[in-house]
Amino acid sequence: MGYTRETFLGLLCFAVLFMAAATPLAALASDRFGRKPVLIASGVLAILSGFTMEPLLTHGSTWAVALFLCIELFLMGITFAPMGALLPELFPTQVRYTGASAAYNLGGIVGASVAPFFAQKLVAMGGLSWVGGYVSAAALISVLAVLSLKETRDREL
Repeated sequence: MGYTRETFLGLLCFAVLFMAAATPLAALASDRFGRKPVLIASGVLAILSGFTMEPLLTHGSTWAVALFLCIELFLMGITFAPMGALLPELFPTQVRYTGASAAYNLGGIVGASVAPFFAQKLVAMGGLSWVGGYVSAAALISVLAVLSLKETRDREL
C-alpha cells in the first residue's frame, strides 16, 4: 500500500482504540442480552465489512485505510468480549477450561494459520475484493456456528 512502517503502525495504534472501546461495551451487551445476540450482530457486521475491504484499501487515502482498520478492530472487540464468557460456559465444570482453551486455540490455529495463505492467493487471483469475500464467507460460517449453539448467559455453572 506504500505506507512506511511508522505510518502504518500509527494507523494501527489509532485503530486499536476502537477495539479497546468496543470490548467493554460488547461485554456489557453480552451480559444484558446474551452471548449469541452479540456474536450474531458482530458476525453480520463482519459479513458486511468484507465488502468494504477493496474500496477502502484501494481508495488511495490514509483516512480510508484508517477507517477500514478502525471498523475491523472495532468488530474484533465486539467478538472477543462475549467469547471469553461463552467458551467456558459451553463445557461442564470438570473440563471447562480444557475445553475452552482447546476450542479457542485450535480455532485460532486452524482458522488463522491458513488465512494469510488464502489471502495472498485470492489477491493474485482476483484482487482485494476476493479477500473481502473470504472475510465475509468466514464471518457467515461463524454466524451459522453461533446459531447452532444454545444461549449460555443464564446457564448455572
